[in-house]
Amino acid sequence: VWSYDSGPPPSTVINQNETFAHILFKPSVVQQAKIAQNGILGDFIIRYDVSREQSVGDIQVLNGYFVHYFAPKDLPPLPKNVVFVLDSSASMVGTKLRQTKDALFTILHDLRPQDRFSIIGFSNRIKVWKDHLISVTPDSVRDGKVYIHHMSPTGGTDINEALQTAIRLLNKYVAHSDSGDRSVSLIIFLTDGKPTVGETHTLKILNNTREAARGQVCIFTIGIGNDVDFRLLEKLSLENCGLTRRVHEEEDAGSQLIGFYDEIRTPLLSDIRIDYPPSSVVQATKTLFPNYFNGSEIIIAGKLVDRKLDHLHVEVTASNSKKFIILKTDVPVGPQKTGKDVLGSPRPEGDGEGDPNHIERLWSYLTTKELLSSWLQSDDGPEKEQLRQRAQALAMSYHFLTPFTSMKLRGPSPRTDGLEEAHGMSAAMGPEPVVQSVRGASTQPGPLLEKPYQPRIKISKTSVDGDPHFVVDFPLSRLTVCFNIDGEPGDILRLVSDHMHSGVTVNGELIGAPAPPNGHKKQRTYFRTITILVNKPERSYLEVTPSRVILDGGDRLVLPCNQSVVVGSRGLEVSVSANTNVTITIQGSIAFVILIHLYKKPAPFQRHHLGFYIANSEGLSSNCHGLLGQFLNQDARLTEDAAGPSQNHTHPPLLQGEGPEAVLTVKGHRVPVVWKQRKIYNGEEQIDCWFARNNAAKLIDGEYKDYLASHPFDTEMTLGRGTPREL
Repeated sequence: VWSYDSGPPPSTVINQNETFAHILFKPSVVQQAKIAQNGILGDFIIRYDVSREQSVGDIQVLNGYFVHYFAPKDLPPLPKNVVFVLDSSASMVGTKLRQTKDALFTILHDLRPQDRFSIIGFSNRIKVWKDHLISVTPDSVRDGKVYIHHMSPTGGTDINEALQTAIRLLNKYVAHSDSGDRSVSLIIFLTDGKPTVGETHTLKILNNTREAARGQVCIFTIGIGNDVDFRLLEKLSLENCGLTRRVHEEEDAGSQLIGFYDEIRTPLLSDIRIDYPPSSVVQATKTLFPNYFNGSEIIIAGKLVDRKLDHLHVEVTASNSKKFIILKTDVPVGPQKTGKDVLGSPRPEGDGEGDPNHIERLWSYLTTKELLSSWLQSDDGPEKEQLRQRAQALAMSYHFLTPFTSMKLRGPSPRTDGLEEAHGMSAAMGPEPVVQSVRGASTQPGPLLEKPYQPRIKISKTSVDGDPHFVVDFPLSRLTVCFNIDGEPGDILRLVSDHMHSGVTVNGELIGAPAPPNGHKKQRTYFRTITILVNKPERSYLEVTPSRVILDGGDRLVLPCNQSVVVGSRGLEVSVSANTNVTITIQGSIAFVILIHLYKKPAPFQRHHLGFYIANSEGLSSNCHGLLGQFLNQDARLTEDAAGPSQNHTHPPLLQGEGPEAVLTVKGHRVPVVWKQRKIYNGEEQIDCWFARNNAAKLIDGEYKDYLASHPFDTEMTLGRGTPREL
């Protein structure tokens, strides 16, 4: 959404004349990420209006179909009676409750003097601020804010009794109000869970609410997080003239609540009814509307019985705060003339069967939506199936994507130009790269399918993955060295430390798991979180887990790992390949690939975890350190071989278990090593390596404890190139 002051978002092109407007919005994924926190999940919403008098609205006709737009203006707002019902159960603890409280503080200040309000907090107990609705005054708003501030999360979730209490407050006020002004009664209901206390049966909650509200109270619901019973909230709103919104776990609940309230903050009309002569109109969409809010628009579409009809009689009845409104008129609907749109192409008249008819398509869209709403509300099996079949047939005829239809994406002919750049997988290659097959991405990357999807990316062997197993590649000597680090759950390991030079630091936090049966280890450890800090040219940080990526480079972005997206800021590019990997490119000269390991049915000793691979280290300095960083730009050689001089050091024979022993010289250190084979890249590649035992005690500078960071964003490193150590 944009305002005229700030101008439209990037890539927007608007062409218009007096009767037609064409808006083209085609941002890149980077531009999308700057517009909306979740990138391609952001909505592009157009707010528009047309010059109109206070009338029945505008009607357009094309090829036997009509659409009626009704959006009256310059009306005084209706007083609203609103009860805010806030979930204060134990699951709301922390950020969710704090954000919700802050949003309600803002909303309370927005209430008008003619409004009435109250506040209910609910868990396993119902806590009512006042047992009646309060008029809006500076003192009552202040007292309401104090009450909200002292809400504390505890107990279960009694949704049924919370709604019943709110409806009783509203019905009591309306029944005893001596004001002649009409008003609208609203409940704004927010929860993050399912009913766990009191009445927990969904159908009984719906029936109880419907019987108590009697169509006189509109319920607007907001569900937060992944555990909410969103289907229940959706039905509560559909059956009680309201709307519903879902706030995902990583989103800001406060800003979503304020945005939702903005849609309903100014009611202008209630009980709107729009009538057409039955002899002139058939198959019209919904014509009864409980409320009309400022900034919205009522849209009705239908079919004309007689395509040659000259005038259509329209009657609109509604209630305003002071009066009952009746508007009647005969609207001219003569044959539409062919004209030119703003792009200069002929506008279709719709005389031929193959001609596009945007009004017919709008009618089918609105009808499909209403069928879906009726399907959601219905509890009768045969009726529900009939509604499903009707919605599916209409959606198939007009090519709409619904819960009952599917869409098959077919890409253009294969292209290679700019392929890697389009998907953000252009990380510069490290020495002697290998190829990782990207498999098992369960979520297809939506709009990114405009170009063929590249299923393989190139990364180097230098990495840490699994339990955790380290691999270091020395390309000049064609040697690969590997070692294990047996840390403790909660340990944060310094993987790459170059804060003082290139400004890059990489830390990894371990999570624990039981050891497999009959194994030699007491426990397993995996990387749960990889944190990357970039200090040049400006400070940014990246936090990666198997479920999400948080990028804070001035503007904070939260990217789910189950959707493909590319974002960039300040020389930092992040490419997420759905449920597979995250590629980070820094200043074009440093590239890391983080593999995402997910289990459909994890065994007790398995955990969702990450693997860290260095794809390009060109931009890291010669002073780089850390468990992996200390070996970059270094060389190694085998100086002794217990198996004798005839042994091939660089390509040992394939043996079961451990093979011949040797002594490795690296950075002046002499390290006993043994040849073995190791699987990397999620077990898809097998490499030969020289293994350093005992937690790499003689291979790494210092000892294990020297590589422990105090917190994920710790950039201090006591060790460095040339640091002396005991051998």
